[in-house]
Amino acid sequence: MPHKISLPLSSLFSRPRRAILMLAASVLLAAFSARADIRIEHWQTQNGSRVNFVAARTLPILDVRLDFAAGSMFDPAGKIGLAALTHRLLDLGAGDLDEDEISNRLADVGAQLSGHADADRASLSLRVLSAPEKQAAALAVFTGILRQPHFSAPVFARERANSVAALKDALTRPDALANRAFWNALYPAHPYGNLTTPEGLAALTIEDVRQFWRAHYLAANATISIVGDIDRDAAGALAERLAAALPTEGVPPVLPDPPVADAGKILQLPHPASQAHIYLGLPAIAKNDPDFFPLLVGNYILGGGGFVSRLMTEIREKRGYAYSVYSYFSPMKQGGPFTVGLQTRKEQADVARTLAKKILADFLRTGPEPAELAAAKAYLTGSFPLNLDSNWKILTQVADIGFYGLPLDYLAHYQERVQAVELADIRAAFARHVRLENLTEVTVGAAKE
Repeated sequence: MPHKISLPLSSLFSRPRRAILMLAASVLLAAFSARADIRIEHWQTQNGSRVNFVAARTLPILDVRLDFAAGSMFDPAGKIGLAALTHRLLDLGAGDLDEDEISNRLADVGAQLSGHADADRASLSLRVLSAPEKQAAALAVFTGILRQPHFSAPVFARERANSVAALKDALTRPDALANRAFWNALYPAHPYGNLTTPEGLAALTIEDVRQFWRAHYLAANATISIVGDIDRDAAGALAERLAAALPTEGVPPVLPDPPVADAGKILQLPHPASQAHIYLGLPAIAKNDPDFFPLLVGNYILGGGGFVSRLMTEIREKRGYAYSVYSYFSPMKQGGPFTVGLQTRKEQADVARTLAKKILADFLRTGPEPAELAAAKAYLTGSFPLNLDSNWKILTQVADIGFYGLPLDYLAHYQERVQAVELADIRAAFARHVRLENLTEVTVGAAKE
């Protein structure tokens, strides 16, 4: 899932290569220190869209992103999968252009259109050269998509069928089955745990899509992020143009009650695969939780730091139970999960799972060592500038800040807040958010079926 407090790329490096990487990160810290002090300007459009803007004049590129509270958590009862299908259809015909014409118009000016949908939000992004004629052509297409997506019957039928086929394929794979079972077990009474089914997708109608779009893709439900070669006045005009293309009639959706961590469950599901897929976890942290930084640093030590993490050292390096083992927090709008995951041979699934739980229990009891804390801080602060080394990465960070309501100086103080974490902070934060009695265990492909 999106927004993990981890650095998964670190698991690709052996210790010598990680030493080189940490040295390179230290050099980059000096090179990019100015970029970490990014100035974000914030305002609201006349139609109620929230805007975050960063002027980045080094390259002649403009990046624009709109985020809507229109993720799968807003799927209506009995219509699971509707949010994802609606998002999938947005750029497949709009205004007086069909899907091929949209693609061709953007290609003609070298523009790129992309999007993303998850449990919390749905987004549309545009990248274009900042030359006025390029901008004008690309924005004409982009605003047309925002204003009047076609949702034509033939395209809807095709994409619904493709979604059903993709889901049926996913349901044959142990990793997908384990992930679905895990989220459903963690969130039995919250939309984060809703399960899409082929039958449910097949029952969705084109009118369902149109109603969802009208209810969620509103100006007042939009966060606009702008990064690039443009000044504040031009950014203001652009934001007003984008917001004006969105529907204004309607009320932004209301969030459900936050999830709670119930008593832990143990699920063992059969599968013929030779590998068992194991997940341990519980609902843990919202995006704006004040414990974010202690959990970030602590998790790097526990299971987010690749070969230097405790889980990897004990389970893979010392015993060879798994090729990959990890942990992460996924901060979300409401209580995203803490997850420990690994894959192992069926016959050693029980012992590997038991060992992972023991390592977690020991970490909760004693916390990290001073040397582990120092190494985690050095890596996290040294590698942080890599999150800001392109306009696209800055846009991603700015969009998170805007959508989740994080402080505008979040990036400027990120490294400082990592450095401020103490051993006691980590122990206290983990005690508040990770309780063993609430830990759910899911194994797909257990030895005894």
